[in-house]
Amino acid sequence: MSEHYIDHDSWNHSPPKLPKASKIVLPGIFGMLPFDGKRNPGSRSAVSHHIWFTYRTEANQWNPKIGITESAAEFAVGLEGLLETETYDIRFQPCVVSYYSEEEKRDVPYTHDFLITLRNGHRRLVFVRYRASLKKEKAWRHIDQISAATLKQKIADDMIVVDADTYTRQRRENLFRMWKISEHRDPEADEQVLEAAHRCRTLWFMRDLFPLVSVSQARAFKACYRLIAQKKLQADWDNVIWEHSRVWVA
Repeated sequence: MSEHYIDHDSWNHSPPKLPKASKIVLPGIFGMLPFDGKRNPGSRSAVSHHIWFTYRTEANQWNPKIGITESAAEFAVGLEGLLETETYDIRFQPCVVSYYSEEEKRDVPYTHDFLITLRNGHRRLVFVRYRASLKKEKAWRHIDQISAATLKQKIADDMIVVDADTYTRQRRENLFRMWKISEHRDPEADEQVLEAAHRCRTLWFMRDLFPLVSVSQARAFKACYRLIAQKKLQADWDNVIWEHSRVWVA
């Protein structure tokens, strides 16, 4: 059999460059509010984790709504916002502002990561960026220009910058578990566990609370997660949170 070579492989051993795939657009899903961001970040990526998920807020009458984030760190920051008891609403990719870039000599559009609305009406934009980028003066010039353009349009009351590197892999996983467990409320278990934590003078590990409550160990374990998410109990968020974890009353 004669050998046949594809021309590309005969001289270039790297994978061929394929055309960029189109963004993923979700169709309407029954019973869920659609993604309403100004830009769809749902493109395919070999570098970052683009995440599609559903979430609930009081502003949407606790109905499930689709959210999309461009990275695992951005998803984790959003989950921490959802876990805050004072959060009324969160919108992902909520608005676009334009600022003049001295480097590019033109107006550059920028889409904010997400907007958090608190129960008192305060609106806060969150800018998530990795530490390597935040160390550059150019990045901070852009942040200042974005902030000025945002405040000029009165989109929000303030804007904060979050270092994505502070959200380690284990912290992200803990936040995800807290969020999923917090969706299933159990006031009885939460009350018993918190009361036992205040009463127990020898509290060290999470498992020390289990014999002090009348609910099952499974319910007590989930209650600990909810109480840690509400910051009524404290633990090391950058390590695995389980029954042998060190916990203490906030």
